[in-house]
Amino acid sequence: MTDYVSRATTDIAALPHTVWSALVNPELASTYMFGSTVTSDFQPGSAITFRGEHEGRTFEDHGEILEADEPRLLRYTHYSPLSGQPDVPESYHTLAFALEETERGTRVTLTQDNNPSQEAADRSTANWETVLEALRVTAERLGG
Repeated sequence: MTDYVSRATTDIAALPHTVWSALVNPELASTYMFGSTVTSDFQPGSAITFRGEHEGRTFEDHGEILEADEPRLLRYTHYSPLSGQPDVPESYHTLAFALEETERGTRVTLTQDNNPSQEAADRSTANWETVLEALRVTAERLGG
């Protein structure tokens, strides 16, 4: 593993339980995960898969739910064959969505470890900022 971590944060005008619901509802996940189909029961030890198409290439990413502390923290591993890396533990990232209640709703901070360079971490941060913006819109539509 490397020490390059990408980090993105957004504030959402919705309570943590509402944001959590948007985060772990597979039907809603496609609205913020680049249109991919997300499959998981979001229980520690369970699989998580992401199927879809990105820039004309189909993909099936996968990982394992490590922690699901409703409504505070969701952590899981993630591997994408599109990375060009072998499907071995060293090629996986750990994604963590931390939810913190604020005066105006919820602050979500997403981190992704194991980026091979600062440039890769910066690219991941830009992608995660897009994801968090879409999650914000989705959660605020749910209300509350």
